[in-house]
Amino acid sequence: MRKKSVITAFLLGSLLTPPIIMAMSSSHHVACVKTNPQEIAALFDRWNNSLKTRNPVKVNANYSDNAILLATISNKPRVNSAERIDYFKDFLTKHPVGKIDSRTIKIGCNKAIDTGLYTFTLKDGKKVHARYTFTYRWDGHKWLISSHHSSVLPEKKK
Repeated sequence: MRKKSVITAFLLGSLLTPPIIMAMSSSHHVACVKTNPQEIAALFDRWNNSLKTRNPVKVNANYSDNAILLATISNKPRVNSAERIDYFKDFLTKHPVGKIDSRTIKIGCNKAIDTGLYTFTLKDGKKVHARYTFTYRWDGHKWLISSHHSSVLPEKKK
């Protein structure tokens, strides 16, 4: 009798397990948020406007918690909020204002890439021409920077 109960429990468990696993896995499925190149381009404007506040915490609010920043004027990768805020404390003293010179935007499911060339004008009038890549991810509420690479152009602009 006990053997029959064990076999019955095993068979019932085997039959019920796949639907339970499917229900568990489908509850973790995230739908792709609709976006377009204009919305992704506006994320640079949001970031650039946060630079104008001169508040490194507000600039950092554009980044996901674990985002990496490979900044234009720093040799150190910034991999957390404290390190990014530390970088922006110094960078913001230069009063940077960015302008996109050229860009390419690629969009995937809950992620986007904006890459191209930009120019920063600093408070002393100096212009810094650089290449950039912003990668963004949708966190369920808003687009955040997941990685940001910026480097001065290796060749002088003609």
